[in-house]
Amino acid sequence: MTETTAAPNAPGRRGWGAAFAVYGHPRVIGMLFLGFSAGLPLLLVGGTFTAWLRDLGVELAAIGFLSWVGMAHSIKVFWAPVVDRMALPLLTRWFGRRRAWMLFAQGVIALALAGIAFTDPREHLWLVAVWAILAAFGSATQDIAIDAYRIEAVSRDRQGAMAASYVFGYRVALLAAGAGALHLAAAGDWSLAYGTMAALMAVGIVTTLIIREPEVGVDTRTRRLEQRVIDYLDRTRHRGWRRDLTAWFIGAVVGPFADFWQRFGLVAIAILLFIATFRISDIFMGVMANPFYLDLGFSKTEIANVAAAFGLAMTLTGAAIGGLLVMRFGILRMLIATAILAPLTNLTFSWLATLGPQTYGLVFAIMADNISGGLAISVFIAYLSSLTNTAYTATQYALFSSIMTLPGQFLGGFTGLLAAHIGWFWFFISSAVIGLPAILLAVLLGRLAHPDRIRQPGRDSPV
Repeated sequence: MTETTAAPNAPGRRGWGAAFAVYGHPRVIGMLFLGFSAGLPLLLVGGTFTAWLRDLGVELAAIGFLSWVGMAHSIKVFWAPVVDRMALPLLTRWFGRRRAWMLFAQGVIALALAGIAFTDPREHLWLVAVWAILAAFGSATQDIAIDAYRIEAVSRDRQGAMAASYVFGYRVALLAAGAGALHLAAAGDWSLAYGTMAALMAVGIVTTLIIREPEVGVDTRTRRLEQRVIDYLDRTRHRGWRRDLTAWFIGAVVGPFADFWQRFGLVAIAILLFIATFRISDIFMGVMANPFYLDLGFSKTEIANVAAAFGLAMTLTGAAIGGLLVMRFGILRMLIATAILAPLTNLTFSWLATLGPQTYGLVFAIMADNISGGLAISVFIAYLSSLTNTAYTATQYALFSSIMTLPGQFLGGFTGLLAAHIGWFWFFISSAVIGLPAILLAVLLGRLAHPDRIRQPGRDSPV
C-alpha cells in the first residue's frame, strides 16, 4: 500500500489571491533565472552548434556524429546518484549539496562554451568535440541539480508555480541560444556568438550564489533502510575501500529504487505506467507536426510565426495557468484534466487536416494544443516532484523524467510510416487514442495513491 497523509493545507481551500501570490515567492522568482541557465546550453550543443559547423564548411558526416553529444541528457540517470550523494571538495561545505553541484556544472558549461568560441573546427575539430561533450555533460548535470533543488526548495503546492517559472526561463534561453546566437553570428562572427553565450551563464552562477540551500531531512523509514545496509556490511568481510564503495553504491543507487518500491508497493507499477503514458500523446503527435503543416500547404513563414512564435507564447501561458491551478485546486484534479485535454486537443489537428491551409484553423489548433501542453508541463512536474524522497531527489526524478519521454520518443520513430499509410486525419485520431490509458490511470491513482496526500519523506514542513 502507498503511504498517504491528509494534506495540511488542502488544495481548493485557498482563495485566488493566495494562488496568484505564489508567483511572488522568492524561490519561484529565482527559478526563472535557474530555468534560463538550464535552457541556454541546449541549442548551443544542438541546433545552433550544427548550424555553426555547417556554416564553416564542416562535412555533414562529421556534423551527424557530433550530434550525439546531446545524448547526455537522455542518460543522465546513470550519474544522478553521484550528484545526489557525492560531496564536492570545498564547494559542498561552502554552498551545500545542491548549490555546489549547480555552481560546478555552470562553471563547466561556461568554460566549455568559451572553449568552443575560441576554437576553429576547420583546424581542430577534435577539440571542438571535446568542448561540446564537456558542455553537454555539464548541462545534463546542471539539470539534475536544478531539478533536485526545485523539488526540495518549496512545498508540494508550489511545485506547479516552480515548474511554470522554470519553463518560462528555459524557453527564453532557447530563444537567446537559437535566434539570438544566429543574429550575433550574422552581425559579427561565431566566436562572438559563443563568447556571449558563455558570458550569459553568469545569470545562473549569480542566481546560485544568491539563493539559499534547501532545508530537508531524512525521515525515519529512510534511516532504517540505510541502517540495514550498514548492519549488513558489518556482518560481511568487506573492509576498507571495498566496504565504503559497497555502502556508497547501495545507498546511492540501490537505495532510491528500494525506497520507491517500499513506499508504494505494487501501486508503483501503476505509477510508472502513468508516467510513461501521460505525455505519450503529445510526443507522438509532435514528431510529425512540421511535416503536416508543410504537406497541408502552409508556408515556412506561417509556420514560424504561428507554430513557433505564437505557439511559444501559448505554451508559456499554459504553464503559468497550470502553476496557478495546482496551487488553487491541487495536483489530482489537474492531472485528470490535463490527461483528458492532451488527446482532446490533438483532434483539432484532424479538423485542420479537413479544413486545409486556413490560418485561423492553424491558430486555433496551435492555441489549444500549446496551452494544454503548457498546463500539462506544470502539473506533471509537480506530480513527479511529489513522488520523490528528498534523500534521493536527483536520482528518482532523473528516473521519472527518463520514463516520461522514452516511450513517446520510441514510438515517434514509426509516426512517418503510420501517417503515410493512414493519412493525416486518422493519424491525429490515432495520436488521441493512445492517450486514453493515461486518463484511466490518472483516475485509478486518485484512488490508490492520491497525489495531494502522498507523504514526501524528508519534508517535515512546507517551505
